[in-house]
Amino acid sequence: MSFSSLVQDLSFRDAASERRPPIRGSASVSTFDDRASFISRADSHVSRARSYASTAATSVSISGDISSQLHGGYCHPLARSWQAERQLTKSMLIYPLFVSDIDDEETLIPSLPDQHRRGINKIVPFLEPLDALGTAADDPQGPVIATIRLLRQRFPQLFIVADVCLCEYTSHGHCGILRDDGSLNNQLSVDRVSDVAIAYAQAGAHCVAPSDMNDGRIRAIKLKLIEEGIAHRVLAPFLPLAIGSAIKLPPGGRGLARRAIERDIGEGADIIMVKPASQYLDIISDAKDIGKNMPVAAYQVSGEFAMIHAGAKAGVFDLKTMALESSEGILRAGATIIVSYFTPQLLDWLES
Repeated sequence: MSFSSLVQDLSFRDAASERRPPIRGSASVSTFDDRASFISRADSHVSRARSYASTAATSVSISGDISSQLHGGYCHPLARSWQAERQLTKSMLIYPLFVSDIDDEETLIPSLPDQHRRGINKIVPFLEPLDALGTAADDPQGPVIATIRLLRQRFPQLFIVADVCLCEYTSHGHCGILRDDGSLNNQLSVDRVSDVAIAYAQAGAHCVAPSDMNDGRIRAIKLKLIEEGIAHRVLAPFLPLAIGSAIKLPPGGRGLARRAIERDIGEGADIIMVKPASQYLDIISDAKDIGKNMPVAAYQVSGEFAMIHAGAKAGVFDLKTMALESSEGILRAGATIIVSYFTPQLLDWLES
C-alpha cells in the first residue's frame, strides 16, 4: 500500500468508527442534531483525507520512488558546500602579471578592464598588499629576468611561474622560428624555447610553463633542467587551443588534445595546463582523466575575463557572482589550479 492510500484508509476508518451506534446502556441518545453533527464530522474527515492523499501524491510518486527529491540535500548554505566536490581556495589561484621594460610604467591595458602593464619600479608597490603570483614574458635579458629576481628577493613566499613562449617577441608573431619559406623550424624553435625556460629557472622561477606547441619541447626542457642541476623546477606545459593558428591545437580537435596531453606527460611534464578554460572544459576533464595523479591548471584568459566584465557592465549578471561561478565551473571540470585576472578580487571575496 502506498503512503497516500494508507493516509486515506486511516482517515476513512476514523470516520467509520464515529458512525458506530453507542454502547448498550449508554445514557447518550441519538438525535437529528447528533446525526447532522456526525455527518458533518465524517465529511470533514473525508475532505481532510483527500487533502492528505493529494499532498502525499504530490510529494511521493505513485510508484513510491522518492529519488527525485534532491532539494533537502542543498537547501542550506552549509549543506550546499558539502555537495561540492571542490571548494575554491586561495591556494588554487595564480595572477598573470604584465611586465614592461620601462621601469616606471604603469599603463592601463585597453582590452583588459582594470589590468595594467607595469615596470619594475611599480611591481613591488603593487604586490606588497597582496599574496599574488606573477608570470612574465620570455626575453632572458629583458625585464622578465630582473622581475623574477626581484620577486624572489622581496617576496620569498611567492611561487613564481614563468610563461615561456616566443610569439610576443618575433616579428611574425608565431611561437617559434620560421624557415625562409615561412614554415616552422621545429628543432630550432625547441632549442630556443628550452634555452629561455632555463634562463627563467636559473633566475629563480619555481615553475616554467611553455605555452608553445612545438613537438618535443617538454623533453628538451626537462633534459636541460637536469643538465643544469635544477631538475627540481616544476615543468608545466600549457595546452593552448586557438582558431586560425598553425601551431596551436584546433578548437574541435579533442582527440588531438588528448594525444598532446599523453605526449607531454610521457616527456616529463609535472603539471598539465589548458587555455582558454571556459570554452574547453571537456579538455580540462580529459587532462584530469589522463593524468589522474597530476595537477591540472586552467588559464582563464583575457578574453574570458573581458567577456565577464562586459556582461556585468551591460547588466546581464552580477560580476562577483559570475566570476565565482565561472571559477567553480573550471574546478568542477577537473582543474586544481586556476590562472585568472580575477585573482585579486577572488582573494578578497574568499576572505569575506
